[in-house]
Amino acid sequence: MTKILLLMRHGKSSWKEKGIADEKRPLKKRGEQAATMIGRTLKVNEIMPGLILSSPAKRARHTAEIVAKECGYGSKPELIDSFYMGEPANFIARLQQVPADKDHVMIVGHNPGLEAFLQLLDGKVDALPTGSLAVLRIEIPTWEALSMESNGNLIAFWDPEKKHNKS
Repeated sequence: MTKILLLMRHGKSSWKEKGIADEKRPLKKRGEQAATMIGRTLKVNEIMPGLILSSPAKRARHTAEIVAKECGYGSKPELIDSFYMGEPANFIARLQQVPADKDHVMIVGHNPGLEAFLQLLDGKVDALPTGSLAVLRIEIPTWEALSMESNGNLIAFWDPEKKHNKS
């Protein structure tokens, strides 16, 4: 059985407000535009997440909400506290709880943990710039079977800042 994992780094965030807590930093207009583009790209390519999981940080949450709206997801993204500055083990632990009928799951989070998770799964040194999305195919029967030893295949990559994307 095949599962599809979508890993998205939040869009560009604003540093305008000095002294604001990191988890409260908002998206810049450019970050909102990137999230809109990714949501529309998912819709056009008919890659509909069955579940969207996000860091609760404002910039990640807003990114996830924009993507959900633009792709026609129809629900609010689920906020996962451990995804704020999460590491691969945090992502795996939550994914192992996803029902088997959810074949496409999206995570919206932060570097360096999200990029480390991508590298762990596909075995390459892949960069995950702000606002970008990596789509991986993982051959596992259920999400519960996902582990640190699981292998994924990068099947699509979109970076709103670049004209050349893999799909």
